[in-house]
Amino acid sequence: MSTGEGTRAVRAGLPEARKHEPALPGPAFAAHYHLPGEPTGPYAYGRDSNPTWTLLEQAIGELEAPGETGAETVVFASGMAAVSAVLLSQVGAGDAVVLPDDGYQALPLVRERLEEYGVEVRTAPTRGESQLSVLDGAKLLWIETPSNPGLDVCDVRRLADAAHARGALVAVDNTLATPLGQRPLALGADFAVASATKGLTGHGDLLLGYVVCRDTALAARVRQWRKVVGAIPGPMEAWLAHRSLATLQLRSDRQCANALTLARALADRAEVTGLRYPGLPDDPSHTIASRQMRRFGSVVSFELPGRDHAERFLAETRLVDDATSFGSVRSSAERRGRWGGDAVAEGFIRFSAGAEDPDDLVADVLRALDAAAGRDT
Repeated sequence: MSTGEGTRAVRAGLPEARKHEPALPGPAFAAHYHLPGEPTGPYAYGRDSNPTWTLLEQAIGELEAPGETGAETVVFASGMAAVSAVLLSQVGAGDAVVLPDDGYQALPLVRERLEEYGVEVRTAPTRGESQLSVLDGAKLLWIETPSNPGLDVCDVRRLADAAHARGALVAVDNTLATPLGQRPLALGADFAVASATKGLTGHGDLLLGYVVCRDTALAARVRQWRKVVGAIPGPMEAWLAHRSLATLQLRSDRQCANALTLARALADRAEVTGLRYPGLPDDPSHTIASRQMRRFGSVVSFELPGRDHAERFLAETRLVDDATSFGSVRSSAERRGRWGGDAVAEGFIRFSAGAEDPDDLVADVLRALDAAAGRDT
């Protein structure tokens, strides 16, 4: 039976219904399991496996690769644990890796580690499929689309086809889009990777990451990496994440609609420049995004005239948290340049639209912009 996205999100990963048992069993807190005789079966030790992880992994797999029985998911303690697991389990000394030079701020730290291990790291921008120019001879191509925080989009299928023709693996960071916005495996990627901390769980209260792939051997290497380094999620976090998936479509629909409404309102402001949202018809990424994305995400980026102006704007908002993450049901924003790692202007704002009433959210943002501009000297 075919199911819609909302139904799938609500029921993903649930075990077979049994009389007098909950629909979603509670978290399994276990360091060890009863294990008489030979160590066969799915659960032996808490660092290897956990029933709560199993259900969450099944659920995420159903969202990233619906209708496919061969996709395997591995959950991690954080998004960076998932990122590191893919890169460090698949490449070694003498290999070359292609990363985006406009991606997540922690990628330069990963680059340093890879280079210390003897891996050659090449970089190119996301926009325009520029990574194609440095792909020859690479072992793995890492794609981040939409990019964070610039929101550029690249053609995943084109890049994946080119990478595979050259013998390279392809990983796509799907954090910003979520599985309801984009399915990297269906576009040709070998790995779909994400920080479930963000939009997937959507409440700003969990740290979690995951990797999904179809190839059993690739998944086994990722899972072995998790075991070796111990980058495992707690059972409570895994259970809360699974519970949160039930509202994924509801949250995504409201947040994406709010992001588009906000972007349209910001387009009319004279002090706002560099406005980016893939859902805007005149956005540079809109054409490609429309081909491969079903939703355009909750994040809008724009620039205000300088650091002080941006700080005043953030201070004036009442419905927007000044916070560094994104994807929560509560709107958040930050002056991204305060971290010093992104190539952005001092007045660059990354805004994550929450699930508030759109009229309230837009009114709050416009009022804050008015207040910030009124004190501008």
